Amino acid sequence: MSFLETALVASMAAEMSGGTAAGRETTSQALSPVIQEAHTTFPAINQVNAGSLNIGYADVGPKDGTAVILLHGYPHDIHSYVDVAPLLAASGYRVVVPFLRGYGSTTFLSSQAFRNAQEAAVALDVIDLMDALKIEKAIVAGFDWGARTADVVAAVWPERCKALVSVGGYLVTDLSANLSPLPPQGEYAWWYQYYFSTHRGELGYEKYRREFAKLLWHIFSPKWNFADATFDRTAAAFENPDHVAIVIHNYRWRLSLAKGEARYDDIEAKLAKQPAIGVPTITIASDFDGVNASGTGYRSKFTGKYAHRIFKGIGHNVPQEAPQAFARAVIHVNDMS
Repeated sequence: MSFLETALVASMAAEMSGGTAAGRETTSQALSPVIQEAHTTFPAINQVNAGSLNIGYADVGPKDGTAVILLHGYPHDIHSYVDVAPLLAASGYRVVVPFLRGYGSTTFLSSQAFRNAQEAAVALDVIDLMDALKIEKAIVAGFDWGARTADVVAAVWPERCKALVSVGGYLVTDLSANLSPLPPQGEYAWWYQYYFSTHRGELGYEKYRREFAKLLWHIFSPKWNFADATFDRTAAAFENPDHVAIVIHNYRWRLSLAKGEARYDDIEAKLAKQPAIGVPTITIASDFDGVNASGTGYRSKFTGKYAHRIFKGIGHNVPQEAPQAFARAVIHVNDMS
């Protein structure tokens, strides 16, 4: 373990022994975004056939440790957890960080497969990965697409989810609600989703995917002073041959502009009811959440042991901007389970 890892783990242990955290309903922390990472890469990327995919994933920590699956969002990749994973591994966890479909080295086994990114498909990828790795139960944590996916896993397969850490709270898609217009300021914030709904947007993203992602990084995490090398490591994941198709389908499906696949209808029917989540949960809000940071809007959706954290000074990419605090949340939710 490096000096930095030792110091961070000691800090987390001291806080935990002081009785802060796990059972408290809401905590607020002012944090300074990371300027330079302690780590720049994972030791190795493994590949495994799981369901309809060959999934690329990092796997660090003892194989007999409590399993944690960390799920990235858009426009990011597994490097969002490049500092979180070693902290958890040093605390005895087995940490699995997969590239979602359409990112990095994760590819479809069939060239004929529909490049589908509806929430049920992406969540079932996690279950398929757990089956392939013989992981019966895991803590599932994520942000953005990763938080939505983690929420779906916890809601539909609670027997496979030991606990949940969800940045942004309850993100299970409500297709009917998504058809209702927002006030102009809210619509403006999601401009890129409407851009992606056009043929011009699809062509534009194909041509300018790196420039597009970097713009969103600056918009979504305005206080994060990331280096070009940090962005470039993640941007390499967007060269996946299915990336554009997956991104475009995800946002069009959420706006009911693209269909999913019938084989996921049963799962989507359950999710359409906006089911409550009963596994132990910590939700995290950041500056990205704005007026919704209190979490009161989704508190009722979590019926088990629960705590809410507010990270002030942190943008969209919570685990990479605040790795120690994110790792601490995973450790504390494990204590709650």
